[in-house]
Amino acid sequence: MQEVLLSITYPPIPITQVGPISLSLHGVFAAIGFYIGASHALKLSDKDGADSILFSDALTWAIFGAILGARFFTIPAQLYNSPNYGWGDIFTLTGSYSIMGGMAGGIIAAYIKISILNKQDFKQYGDYAATGLILGTVVGRIGDLAIVEHLGRQTDSFLGYEVKPGYDLAPQHNSLECAEPLLTCGTYHHVAMYDLVLALGVFFIFRYFQQKFTFGKGAWIGLWAFWYGTQRAFLDTLRFGMGDATIGTLTWNQVGGTLLAILGIIFFFKNKNIKTN
Repeated sequence: MQEVLLSITYPPIPITQVGPISLSLHGVFAAIGFYIGASHALKLSDKDGADSILFSDALTWAIFGAILGARFFTIPAQLYNSPNYGWGDIFTLTGSYSIMGGMAGGIIAAYIKISILNKQDFKQYGDYAATGLILGTVVGRIGDLAIVEHLGRQTDSFLGYEVKPGYDLAPQHNSLECAEPLLTCGTYHHVAMYDLVLALGVFFIFRYFQQKFTFGKGAWIGLWAFWYGTQRAFLDTLRFGMGDATIGTLTWNQVGGTLLAILGIIFFFKNKNIKTN
């Protein structure tokens, strides 16, 4: 295996077994990301004089919706790829999880709490959540970087992650691991890092334009959906064939991302009503 002259490399922090519990920084930073993103959204609602108690309750609902969404979003692709995929595979805590499914589940749960049960306008609260979702993505991806998850195809880019002999990667990448006397196990697209860096940039872009322009209610959450759906659909082109669930020639995240982007841009133009501050 040819060694790339310049690349990113560091030892992963492997999943640690603490008694009966498998402790992974992936889950830890996902939880921290949710907390930081939710806190940011609540601050925006407080500043705007909205019903922060209702919003806080909706975010609590979103926690459980996100867990269910992250788990069950992957099931259609698993059924498509595995004819023997059964009830025991569906109702298990050890199955695959999806950040996009988590976002979708959280939004749906918050919508049920705000609009259906409390008869309030979800669009306003969705806009507060837009930059919170971006910030949560940035923090959550730190856990992926720590355990080295979501690597893409092989690359010679200096932004690629080089797997060294003896590295203990996240379980989905066990096949990429190797041992000495090899000098390298290969260099792969560090897709989670790309997602983090792009999300961080978009967070500041959103905050800048939120200070410059006033949009109609619902426009910002529409823009978020268009941005993140497009970004995930693009980044997953680097991951195809790396163990991700697929539907034909697309990964399941590409299908979901494309649908999210389409719905987002429609929602944005329906509600944009742009005014300069």
